[in-house]
Amino acid sequence: MDHGMVGSTSRGRLRVDVRRHGSSAVVTPVGELDHHTADLLREPLEGCVDEGCSRLVVDCSQLEFCDSTGLNVLLGARLKAEAAGGGVHLAGMLPVVARVFEITGAEAVFTVHDTLDAALAD
Repeated sequence: MDHGMVGSTSRGRLRVDVRRHGSSAVVTPVGELDHHTADLLREPLEGCVDEGCSRLVVDCSQLEFCDSTGLNVLLGARLKAEAAGGGVHLAGMLPVVARVFEITGAEAVFTVHDTLDAALAD
């Protein structure tokens, strides 16, 4: 049994990079987004909106897993961004992650792009 996947090692399972691209914040989660790692994504998403960047582009091309907690983080960020006059754009979802959005119907409330370039051009 692998006990190394909980607690303090959660940071090793998800890394989040944030950069500015024009009027957008590009947030790139790398790894697994679940109940152990959700705050590692929630904090930078909320921070971007708090700092005045309400157009969030989440580059999902390196997101290997997303459970319902991760989905809720993205939904919460969407509500906060929309309240600030922006929105959340999802880009480059791998099939395993896209399936979560498809099954739950969450794809209908996000603007989803095939690639990061498409999301940034929108």
